[in-house]
Amino acid sequence: MKKLTVLSVLGLGMTFSALAADWSGYIIDQKCASNKDMWGNVQCAQSCIRRGGAAVLVSADGTVYKIADQDKVKDSAGKKVTITGTMKEDSISVDSIKPM
Repeated sequence: MKKLTVLSVLGLGMTFSALAADWSGYIIDQKCASNKDMWGNVQCAQSCIRRGGAAVLVSADGTVYKIADQDKVKDSAGKKVTITGTMKEDSISVDSIKPM
């Protein structure tokens, strides 16, 4: 009986981890993510990402999130957005992106 309960709880936890969530912040290239003055710099972010820099999401508290779907966010480079998606390993898999 205890095994069944443990397995049920584990299964429930895995179900919740696959649910979509929202993250808000700026889409910026990974190299500039630690420089708060660069957040919102559309021209710089677009240039760096166009040259191959990895796009990330930086939240208001400075947390940097990797983005699995680079093509889905490149048009939002430098802009403040809300991403809806799921966390897979250490990256956000993007379902949708909305400007703020």
